[in-house]
Amino acid sequence: MMNLSERNELRRRLRTEKTNINHIYGCYVNGAKEVVSYFDESLGMLPEEEAELYLDILKKTLSGTLGKNLVDLPFETHQVAESEEHHLLMALRESELQEEPLRERFFASLIEHIDMRGENYCILLASEAYDVPVKKKDVTEERVHEEVFRYFLCAICPVKSAGEGLRYDTDSRSFRSLPSGQYIAAPECGFLFPSFEDRRANIYDLLYYAHKPAELHQELIDGFFRISPPLSAPEQLNTFQAALETELEDRCSFQVVQSVHEQLQELVETHREQKDAPPLRITAGEVSALLNESGIEAPLAQKVSEACEKSFGEDSFAPENMMDTKRFLVSTPSIQISTNAEGRSQIEAKVIDGRHYIMIPADDGVSINGIAVHIS
Repeated sequence: MMNLSERNELRRRLRTEKTNINHIYGCYVNGAKEVVSYFDESLGMLPEEEAELYLDILKKTLSGTLGKNLVDLPFETHQVAESEEHHLLMALRESELQEEPLRERFFASLIEHIDMRGENYCILLASEAYDVPVKKKDVTEERVHEEVFRYFLCAICPVKSAGEGLRYDTDSRSFRSLPSGQYIAAPECGFLFPSFEDRRANIYDLLYYAHKPAELHQELIDGFFRISPPLSAPEQLNTFQAALETELEDRCSFQVVQSVHEQLQELVETHREQKDAPPLRITAGEVSALLNESGIEAPLAQKVSEACEKSFGEDSFAPENMMDTKRFLVSTPSIQISTNAEGRSQIEAKVIDGRHYIMIPADDGVSINGIAVHIS
């Protein structure tokens, strides 16, 4: 699985002065799934503004949060050995996208499997051979290359009528920087193949991008890549919340959830300091340990773990998908209290004269609708 540092390293490549990308290949498709045009743009022949616009679109397929917008899709060993879908990806990579029949076969398969809800859209492809630099201990300035990472990027973008960007030119049957016309919007989904792990190619994986974590285009993952779709970030959140509420019942207390939130937030913060570490994941079994630390007895914690495993199987959670670790939100039917992680410990739950209260300190700095007030 790629880490944040590796993702950022590839993103930095997507600039005209750094990239080795020579051509941008595209396929413009209408809402009836009919090909309007194929195009092949030489990046070096384009005006710099247009070249940067194309690269910016491709760069967006490497944006967002690992585990939410960017998810790892692993191929089974038998797929790598004998499947049509993996052989096609490998052939595209090895040919550096230069073989037109391969590209059209790829476009046709994508068009068959993706559902863009009747919208026009554009598929962009670009290939690069990246000489991965390695710093030698006995070399002070010279950077040597020990690995050539050959990969390609695919971006699937809606084509809209209003907005700024590259617009369809009917004369050249491609997209140009024009004052009017249909334009290429930000990618809705896309992918990098193969993935860039330990700063080298892993042909058993690809990095899949979705602009909206709740809309992975699972029909594409299932139909084109023939990979069991992973649970999306919202599905991971709902799975974990449901397991806590269902299995813990009345033991799902304010204090327990507050403790779990604190542990997850500490894990995320600690991991963030290790920029070269692989993405942080928590297995269903490790959920039990989190609950033990929060005061839940082992048998009950194990029930929550088993409920998670039933939904996840051998997959694992991204901690940021289990809870919103950046804020702590307490809600009643009529009132909400929201704070950042640092303010979490100041919120308390108490029972006074038989009634339940959520309490926060209010020693100073209290305001109502922006008006400073005193509590007497």
